[in-house]
Amino acid sequence: MEWDTLLSAKRMRGGVWNRRNGSTDLRSEFEKDYHRIIGSASFRRLQDKTQVFPLDKSDFIRTRLTHSLEVSSLGKSLGQNIGENILTTNKDPGFTAPMKEDICNILQCAGLIHDIGNPPFGHFGENAIREWFIRNLPDLTCFGRSVEEMLTPQMREDFYHFEGNAQALRLVTKLHYLVDEHGMNLTYALLNTIVKYPVPSTGIDPSTGNIKDKKMGYYYADQAVFEEISKETGAGTSRHPLTYILEAADDLAYKTADIEDAYVKGFITFYDLEKELEILQKKQNNADFQPLDKLRTLYERGEEKGVSHPESYAVKNWIVRVQGYLISCATSGFTSHYDEIMEGTFKEDLFYGTFGQDLMDLLGDMAYRYVFASRAIYKMEVTEAVILDFLMDKLVHAVLYYDTDRPLGSIDSRVVSFISDNYKNAYRLQAKGKSEAEKLYLRLLLVTDYVCGMTDSYAKRLYQEMNGLV
Repeated sequence: MEWDTLLSAKRMRGGVWNRRNGSTDLRSEFEKDYHRIIGSASFRRLQDKTQVFPLDKSDFIRTRLTHSLEVSSLGKSLGQNIGENILTTNKDPGFTAPMKEDICNILQCAGLIHDIGNPPFGHFGENAIREWFIRNLPDLTCFGRSVEEMLTPQMREDFYHFEGNAQALRLVTKLHYLVDEHGMNLTYALLNTIVKYPVPSTGIDPSTGNIKDKKMGYYYADQAVFEEISKETGAGTSRHPLTYILEAADDLAYKTADIEDAYVKGFITFYDLEKELEILQKKQNNADFQPLDKLRTLYERGEEKGVSHPESYAVKNWIVRVQGYLISCATSGFTSHYDEIMEGTFKEDLFYGTFGQDLMDLLGDMAYRYVFASRAIYKMEVTEAVILDFLMDKLVHAVLYYDTDRPLGSIDSRVVSFISDNYKNAYRLQAKGKSEAEKLYLRLLLVTDYVCGMTDSYAKRLYQEMNGLV
């Protein structure tokens, strides 16, 4: 892979702007991407989508929007560090200073949209939709035939492995209808960066040990789009190099933020964190970063400053120090595995083989044990499952015969009317000239498109309204 093609500024619609055309707009194509994203309704909806704590009323606790802003910031910082390292070490003679600037702008944009396709209620929402299809798709019929048998293996697996990552690509390339069917019409380089898993649902294979094969990156309906993007950038079926950086920024952001949010919500105390770090430090006492010592030093500093809550002072400042250390780990990870990444053969994430990996594993494990496996979260997730199961039941039943010769019943026709015209227009455009099986597949995708476009509040309100609870 070569940076000249990897950083393609071309779009599906239109060519690349250059100064010779007389335009007064001096922004690069990637800077234009940023403004398209910031001004979009899809991006704004992230303010009412769960990050960790569903339906939380606190102003402090992160949403998908604040998480995405943090990933955007961290991604740009990593891009600056890594780009500068490539330049100063002369790692790649073809890499230039303008390329470094482009990398930063692309990563800044990628951070904003990496979760834009996620359904309401966070990762649990993804699981709930996935499990709904596993439970119900085998029993669905259409015109007296089994829906499961009507669909091709890839179509079926798309629903059994439903992914917010694949939905993000679909949303920005097709569903965000602004001018035409090209969605936001973002640059190829940016689109390729957000495809974390460049494989279809039938290509998922965790046994390979390659991080890119863990999940699917695009639906059957969007395969042609993915192939066009990856061909233009030259990445093919390999991960785009910037995807590794985006993933590192994402992992870094949520694993540190989950601990901070859990502390604020009272799930984790200062002393819980101290105890967990003590165990880690005993195992890795020769590490180049001593997180326990840093936490205790910050606590003492808080006491010296006379702050009212030195525990809170220590934890919040410790998070900042940890983020700085993890940025250095990811930077080192990219530059030390540079050749493998550019050849498309690197199978791990950027923290692999560093103490940063051990620290990240601990933070993730703590979040699971203290938060995600807690009674309070379980209660909220049961509520969310009831909401999503109901909506999926009603919507799937309603669309089975949508756009067919069979007239919809009075209730089904009203349920279909709830679906945004944007999504229905996208369906009609994609369904034109397709087989009945493909149309059925696209109608099921119409449901997931609509549900993924919902905010937490909208999903809850729609459920209440349809059940006569408000």
